[in-house]
Amino acid sequence: MALRGYLRDEVVEDFSDGLLTRREALHRLVLLGLAAPAAGAVLAACGSDGADEDAESTTTSATTPPTAVVAETISFDGPAGELMAAYATPTSPRGAVLVVHENRGLTPHFFEVAGRLATSGYAALAVDLLSAEGGTSSFTDDAAVPGALGAAPMERLVADLQAGIDELEGRTPGVGVAAMGFCFGGAMVWNLLDAGEPRLSAAVPFYGPAPADADFSGSRAAVLAIYAGNDTRVNESRPAAEAALQAASLTYEIETFDGVDHAFFNDTGPRYDENAATEAYADVLAWFDQYVA
Repeated sequence: MALRGYLRDEVVEDFSDGLLTRREALHRLVLLGLAAPAAGAVLAACGSDGADEDAESTTTSATTPPTAVVAETISFDGPAGELMAAYATPTSPRGAVLVVHENRGLTPHFFEVAGRLATSGYAALAVDLLSAEGGTSSFTDDAAVPGALGAAPMERLVADLQAGIDELEGRTPGVGVAAMGFCFGGAMVWNLLDAGEPRLSAAVPFYGPAPADADFSGSRAAVLAIYAGNDTRVNESRPAAEAALQAASLTYEIETFDGVDHAFFNDTGPRYDENAATEAYADVLAWFDQYVA
């Protein structure tokens, strides 16, 4: 599944679920490269009116595990210029985790995720994959962020994440490194494996589509692939991902949380499910304890 197509499908799904108005969905699809008439036809085929045009957008308020370690903004040299990132670490990290953000970029949520991992004993680095465009925070229109990510060459995105691994290895020498990503970030974790990145001890893609005809033979990562039961769009790619894992003879486990939706882990979003997110995080830590620490 091409990433730009995946990002467009996310907009359509959000519209169908009543999370976006028709006006906002059209705006986002045009930013993702669809002509306005084509975007309108796609939305008309959904059989949904979307959210109320007069309704204010809301996010779910949730209680999350406290983080004793607060992530900071750092910068470091990348393959084509300076990269920005959120970074958090305990005093003596047991391992290191490359965190890959969703299609909304490096939002405050991913500073919290990095801090939570550090509180759990793992150094965590979340690279802003829009560093070349001035960083996520430079966008005055949040709707433009997915389009900018979709327009970025895959080679650049993978190289920036590999530079993040370089930075983690420099900051936490001698420990294992894992990668964990969500939605678009989950897809990027799969792409790191497909690129033959050999340094990852473990990988945890959350509800991200694997690339077509993936080849993970260059990786040695133990993979915990997490899916949402109601996420039929991404789940269509699950059999191919598992076949690629088997073909590469990688250690893996596939975990599907029934009855929850895409993006159930993000406690700032409308699809957050506290029980599933809590269980998934415990499973991730157990995976890292086994294959990274």
